[in-house]
Amino acid sequence: MTNVLTLISNTEDTAISNEVKDKYTKLLNATSSNWLGNYVALDLFFDGDIEENIKTMLHKEKFDFAIQNPITRRKMLLVADMDSTIIQCECIDELADFLGIKNKVSHITEAAMRGEIGFKAALKERVALLKGLKIKDLETVFKERVALTPGARTLVQTMNANGANTVLVSGGFTYFTERVSELTGFKVNRANILLHENGELTGRVGEPIIDSDTKIKSLIEFRDNANLSIHDTIAVGDGANDIPMLLGAGLGVGYNPFPTAGEAADVVINHGDLTALLYMQGYTDKEFIT
Repeated sequence: MTNVLTLISNTEDTAISNEVKDKYTKLLNATSSNWLGNYVALDLFFDGDIEENIKTMLHKEKFDFAIQNPITRRKMLLVADMDSTIIQCECIDELADFLGIKNKVSHITEAAMRGEIGFKAALKERVALLKGLKIKDLETVFKERVALTPGARTLVQTMNANGANTVLVSGGFTYFTERVSELTGFKVNRANILLHENGELTGRVGEPIIDSDTKIKSLIEFRDNANLSIHDTIAVGDGANDIPMLLGAGLGVGYNPFPTAGEAADVVINHGDLTALLYMQGYTDKEFIT
């Protein structure tokens, strides 16, 4: 069976040279190759399985890689985490920082991301500390502190343009997922609701809480509604809350993940930006919607 090895570099510091191409062409006895992005992403097609010693070499390189069946690599459903994946921050930590209590919140966030404590209890504990924060201050935090991860909009727009469904499912808050979806083009977004009264947060979150179970159920829901196969789906996230959907997708991608999420993922991206998910699917940079 023919497989494809995709090498993906950081776009600002390219690490894939002709020497790298020749090296892995020889090691794999590759039958053909194709540049997806000049010195940024490269496909190498080869027959059979890849040897473990070659995988070990790849893990030591300064670029990312994916090994797939080229026939099933193009996806029709993307399910994505938001915080520290589609955007570059954890919104709840930024809200806490705005109140001057980030030191009380961020360590809980990290423990939950590592899977050391339960997500629901951790969320309730952190939201309680936000009591009294004014709704108008959420807009300030969004405008001043929330930035898209490089490649996020290109990823979503390109998949949309090619007929895929794009779904943002976050353990964060609808206030932010709605705005991030507007910026990127996600067709669906789901997240937790911050309860408020008289223009201030009450310190409580609406039920039911959006968690890891919601993420995998959303993937299955939209997959089945469109009569897709498992291999038609791709999921991306970085924390323990994302593990079920990473395991349940045809391709689970850990984006700068915590160790437990990285172990669950099929592919780990530590060097490239989110356009890596397009290169994995065989898109060339000329096909990107930017």
